[in-house]
Amino acid sequence: MPPTPTPTPTPTATATPTPTPTRLAYPPASRDPQVDTLHGVAVADPYRWLEDPARQDVKTWVTDEDTLARSFAAKLPGRDSIAARMKELFYVESAGTPHRAGGRLFYPRRDAGKEKAAVYWRDRPKADKGEGPGPERTLLDPNTWSADGSVSLGVWAVSYDGKKLAYGVKGNNSDETTLYVMDVDTGKKSESDVIEGAKYAWPSWTPSGDGFFYTWVPPAGSVPTADRPGHAEVRFHKLGTDPAKDRVVREKTGDPRTFVGAGVGKDGRWLIAIVEHGWSSSDVYFQDLHASPREWKPLVVGQDARYDVSVDGNRFFVRTNEGAPKYRVFRVDPASPARDKWKEIVAERPDATLEGLSIVGHRLSLAYLKDVVSRVELRDEDGKLVREIALPTLGSASTLSGEVDDDVAYYSFASFTYPTEIFQTSVGTGATSTFYKLKVPVDPSAYVVEQLFATSKDGTRVPFFVIHAKDLPKNGATPTVLYGYGGFQVAQTPSFSSSIFPWLERGGIWAVANLRGGSEYGEEWHRQGMRREKQHVFDDYFAVAEELVKQGFTQPAKLAAAGASNGGLLVGAAITQRPDLFGVALCGVPLLDMVRYHLFGSGKTWISEYGSADDADDFAALLAYSPYHHVTKGTRYPATLVLSADSDDRVDPMHARKFAAELQWASSGGPVLLRVEKHSGHGGADLVRATVEKLADEYAFALDQMGP
Repeated sequence: MPPTPTPTPTPTATATPTPTPTRLAYPPASRDPQVDTLHGVAVADPYRWLEDPARQDVKTWVTDEDTLARSFAAKLPGRDSIAARMKELFYVESAGTPHRAGGRLFYPRRDAGKEKAAVYWRDRPKADKGEGPGPERTLLDPNTWSADGSVSLGVWAVSYDGKKLAYGVKGNNSDETTLYVMDVDTGKKSESDVIEGAKYAWPSWTPSGDGFFYTWVPPAGSVPTADRPGHAEVRFHKLGTDPAKDRVVREKTGDPRTFVGAGVGKDGRWLIAIVEHGWSSSDVYFQDLHASPREWKPLVVGQDARYDVSVDGNRFFVRTNEGAPKYRVFRVDPASPARDKWKEIVAERPDATLEGLSIVGHRLSLAYLKDVVSRVELRDEDGKLVREIALPTLGSASTLSGEVDDDVAYYSFASFTYPTEIFQTSVGTGATSTFYKLKVPVDPSAYVVEQLFATSKDGTRVPFFVIHAKDLPKNGATPTVLYGYGGFQVAQTPSFSSSIFPWLERGGIWAVANLRGGSEYGEEWHRQGMRREKQHVFDDYFAVAEELVKQGFTQPAKLAAAGASNGGLLVGAAITQRPDLFGVALCGVPLLDMVRYHLFGSGKTWISEYGSADDADDFAALLAYSPYHHVTKGTRYPATLVLSADSDDRVDPMHARKFAAELQWASSGGPVLLRVEKHSGHGGADLVRATVEKLADEYAFALDQMGP
């Protein structure tokens, strides 16, 4: 965690007077006298009926709301020109980090003009024979899977010999997944190896390629949705056999607050199983697949810390925050796994957080964050520094990606004004070259990135980034988007996104807040923004917003609160607690009813992060900030665009529906619109055209409501 300075006086934000907004004719939504008594507290829920998507009146209301939002946006000045510019920026070629397996190279790429990324492969060149790369072959092309683009590619995993592929197919880009197996040489899909219930599956192949371990959950509808994670179990699928008879390797926990998964190393000996208790602690078990009988042994169980295990031969490498909030690394001999036998090989650093560890070419790749900027190191398996990986500038980099016994590795780098570049490097020599670089029709050199710091309510120093034109005048009149997340150990590091440039090109500012709840400064930073400490996240956000005003970047009337998912919760809390501080709200796929969130979608898996209303103390904390329960009639709330998805099976769309209805009833401020993306899951519709249209609506709405 960064040092805590002496608190400074908080500036008072005053909104610039704006004309009285025109009241829209919203679709009618009845308010019911629904009141629950929880822990002795009466909790009103007038839009409980909007929780049921099967009701015809709910379907009609949602359709009417979406029609209103889209027709409103379609008439906004500049909306079409924004969409046109988005198309120029998005319909370009883009590629992902490649994967080497069995003398072959596999990689995702979306060709210019295509809606979805496809997966390609080619034979690796044999440099010692003077060969060039083999011809490129298409392996998976989801662009051809459905006429309307509603079927998407999920996870994909290649066997170690490069001959087989396990891959997930998702309808409406939801989390729900069916797993298939394909022969790489022929491109033929197996008719027998079809696995339902693969929502959380990540196939881990055996070295021989005869099968894989994966996480299975009962198919949708077979058990209550909120309880499905507790029924997850690790199974082994042998190719060519009936998936319904797959062997259960690790039993279900019965606790929907947990995740369970397992993976096997390339040598096929050690199977590692991890039971995650939310985002703050995990238990680790291991099994020797060469032993008879095979038995699970605990590596570490019951500790209030996270443990991530990587394997090289008969050595385990454990990255953990146990006794080290910024993480450290131990080496463990599985023959002597007792905790007091672990050897620390990389100590915790006081000035940087160890974000990730991978093993490539029998070396440890360590990715650090120091004040939200990446640093990547290569160390030997005793923890001795081999070299630091040179990065182009200040930004975000991944750990090295590759096989444990392969000298060739890949890593990516990006920053707000540095388009994503993928590098190929030799672990042994350090020789590095560019494998792929994103090319976009924009000149990033016209913009500057500043890292600044705000002081939160309790005196905590909160970093944030501001991206703007180099010649921007600080006159307090610049349209500004303040993006935030603040949860689940997700750090908001500098990344490249083409989508921010149409905003910047219109003279706007894009700001990104590094709030508590993320991992920017280790586990303490995360825990100060979770569960009963969640209010710190909102206070941090307000401090950044006020600092933007104080430094003359913008003013409340021209400041948009923006975020999605947990960030949508942030936006909802921001405008219900500080409606004076923002002129616009862009609230994506949000959680907003924090009293009932755990009863829907994947909600129970987030109890460790938010708490549960079933617990009296958690309930008090949740109700204190739950946006849906803090909407007050007659308040001048910011103009609000709530963005939902019709097939979101992670964060239930009921949150967006209920909050939009409540805000439309209560607000005396700008318009409140509910836009619903069709054939779309939590992560969007997986279509460039849908992304373009959504962003054009968001930007046009924000600019229009901010005024001249």
